[in-house]
Amino acid sequence: METLVLGHREVRALLPMAECIDVMAAALSALARGDAVLPLRSVVAQPDRRGFLGLMPSYLGEPRAIGVKVVTVFPGNLGTPYESHQGAILIFETENGRLLAVVDAGTVTEIRTAAVSGLATRLLARPDATSLAILGSGTQAGVHLEAMRAVRPIRDVRVWSRTEAHGRAFAERHGARFAPSAREAVAGADIVCTVTGAQAPVLEGAWLSPGAHVNAVGASVPPYRELDSDAVAGSRLFVDRRESALNEAEDVRVPIREGRIGEDHIAGELGDLLLDRVAGRTDRREITLFKSLGLAVEDLAAAHHVYARALAGGAGSRLELTGKRHG
Repeated sequence: METLVLGHREVRALLPMAECIDVMAAALSALARGDAVLPLRSVVAQPDRRGFLGLMPSYLGEPRAIGVKVVTVFPGNLGTPYESHQGAILIFETENGRLLAVVDAGTVTEIRTAAVSGLATRLLARPDATSLAILGSGTQAGVHLEAMRAVRPIRDVRVWSRTEAHGRAFAERHGARFAPSAREAVAGADIVCTVTGAQAPVLEGAWLSPGAHVNAVGASVPPYRELDSDAVAGSRLFVDRRESALNEAEDVRVPIREGRIGEDHIAGELGDLLLDRVAGRTDRREITLFKSLGLAVEDLAAAHHVYARALAGGAGSRLELTGKRHG
């Protein structure tokens, strides 16, 4: 039995941002309809918490597939030759359980994370939003800039980084303006993306302008946190999945523990917005917030899209593995 192996070059070529945003919309709609199975991720932390191993299984009804992402997360890799997220997505078919493909997880995670933020921005940001603040200067900063430009006419980009040299280099590469502080980057911005590895808030609610939309992305497991409680309490909050946010997102869990908000402060999931079950932005001055955690169904849907395109175009390499009975 042959298994298709798809590396980062194939994934990047076969998963353009605009396509991925639509794939994410389909996957989150399926999740909201109940056409997916999504256990909470399992995370194994090294004793020094320098790195984590995440196991993210899921089932998706359309396209029908079952799979798992196995990924390491090493936030300290910024500035090294290695990405912070590395691993593989295994795609199985649902009739006999054959392993169809092994897909580079790092590149899928990179693109689909920003694509989900792009989807949230398409659903929640003001249509005339043109100014963008990015807090962070790593891999996600670049793909988030691409995703924001895919859904809004971005003309003004400001970036701040906890490492000034990295922030200035990012600004030069992408034609952005470097801001010496997070507050100066955020001031007056229509859209704010937080894509840091911070364990303490880098964004304060007091800095946000009326009508802003925020994508909070960088903090996906405790103790990482990017937003202060004012930012969360003062926003109309949406998540990729309610259960995941309440169990894993310190950006949401901390203000709940403080008594600033209740669980009902979550207005809905992106899938609810896509199925018109809840209202999104209610007026131009409302601040909207999308708290991203990243879901296994997003990985599975993106990887399966890459797999299908690879089959059609003859991309990738093939590996002979066991699967059929022998003897």
